[in-house]
Amino acid sequence: MVAVGVAVLMLFAYCIMRKVFPPAFLLFRKESSTHQIIEEFLKEHGPLPAARYNYSDVTKMTNFFRNKLGQGGYGGVYKGKLHDERIVAVKVLSESKGDGEDFINEVASISRTSHVNVVRLLGFCLDNSKKALIYEFMPNGSLEKFIYEEKNPLRDDRCNTRILHFDIRPHNILLADDFCPKISDFGLAKICPRKESIASVFGARGTPGYIAPELFSRHFGGVSHKSDVYSYGMMVLEMVCRRKNIKRLELNQDLGLRCIKNEIDEEMVRKMTVVSLWCIQTDPLNRPAMHKVVEMLEGSLQVLEIPPKPFLSSPSTSPINLSSEML
Repeated sequence: MVAVGVAVLMLFAYCIMRKVFPPAFLLFRKESSTHQIIEEFLKEHGPLPAARYNYSDVTKMTNFFRNKLGQGGYGGVYKGKLHDERIVAVKVLSESKGDGEDFINEVASISRTSHVNVVRLLGFCLDNSKKALIYEFMPNGSLEKFIYEEKNPLRDDRCNTRILHFDIRPHNILLADDFCPKISDFGLAKICPRKESIASVFGARGTPGYIAPELFSRHFGGVSHKSDVYSYGMMVLEMVCRRKNIKRLELNQDLGLRCIKNEIDEEMVRKMTVVSLWCIQTDPLNRPAMHKVVEMLEGSLQVLEIPPKPFLSSPSTSPINLSSEML
């Protein structure tokens, strides 16, 4: 009986310790399974155009992470240099960041994508628990700083894949040395065959203030490329008035168009406003496709119709005074 009592006490103590201090082998097993999932994915999709580096290479190319460019929930971004002297931006993913889904999304969506407005993935690192993504360097940073600071500087090329980004916002639009915009951060992205109009996505994803209504509730419609059009429209509104727009549609005020300096500016700003309000229509079917958005921006203001007000906004508030005289 004494032996049984001791055994029960030992088992009880083991259970308590296991809850309070998870065994190292369990943590290792979780990390190992994540690593294995990613490795299997890379084998299935390889060989990839992007080069693979080990963590010591990443350490060298960033000069021991000396020059930090930014920080996000995913980890930090550092300036680096490849052996051929090309300057790069290295995104080091946090070791506690999910199950590797973001890493897989990023590598899968842009490693084989060639587009003038998508940032190029030059390489990646998967070295045990260490994960990093190496991009071409964008010397002018992100669009974000040009909206909210005292600076304010579209090309339509066909992309060889249809990618639903789900996080279009100023922070994720990087600017090359000639101010050519490049979309970055494909951690939430989903590749969708062009023949399929509706994507199967579970749960809202993205940044509050830019997420399309259908990502919260399918009552508003199916999730598709029109969900990114909504985010784009919200971003354009920020470009127009140069301030955060998360609560704009609930505020009883106009957009405060502070960037108008002459008649050409005024026409472009009003055109951007009309187009953006079309993009944020509650019903995805009422939003224009991106090729139509480009046509509207490049066309005449006089031919643009004023869109209906999105019904999610406050009934007593108009996003902007779009009188007929402005057209």
